[in-house]
Amino acid sequence: MAREAVERTRVEAEQIVAEVSAEEGLRQLGVIYGGLIGVAVVMIQPFLTAKNLDASARVSIIAFAVAIPLLAALVLVNRQEVFRGRRTTSVTVTVAQAIAQMAAFVGIVAGFWHLMWAAGVTVVVAGVVAVGVHSAGFWRVEAPSGSASSTR
Repeated sequence: MAREAVERTRVEAEQIVAEVSAEEGLRQLGVIYGGLIGVAVVMIQPFLTAKNLDASARVSIIAFAVAIPLLAALVLVNRQEVFRGRRTTSVTVTVAQAIAQMAAFVGIVAGFWHLMWAAGVTVVVAGVVAVGVHSAGFWRVEAPSGSASSTR
């Protein structure tokens, strides 16, 4: 009986950890979407009153014009996901996430490129490095306790 109780407790603990992990993932997405909207709004402000826009400024504005509405819709979907405690399985939402995030990235790169081409290249390189850092950190934190935690 004691072994059964220990096994039940272990299974329940794993379920709780999985639920908390899913909730945290949803919260992170909300922060990402909101942050990208904020960056977009700040970056397009100087272009609103500009008389002449070069190609990079136009690319930035168009990319943000795509990203902002999609990100706003994703914020709303995310709030519903948090409320229900589960992610959507909609392919449309998955495609919208990819398009919105890529459009926001293109808008940011083009905005920096408008200021100075070296800044645009730097944002691309830093973005690639940041994805690697996030990926490595995420997998170290989320790895099963036997593999990563033993090397800490």
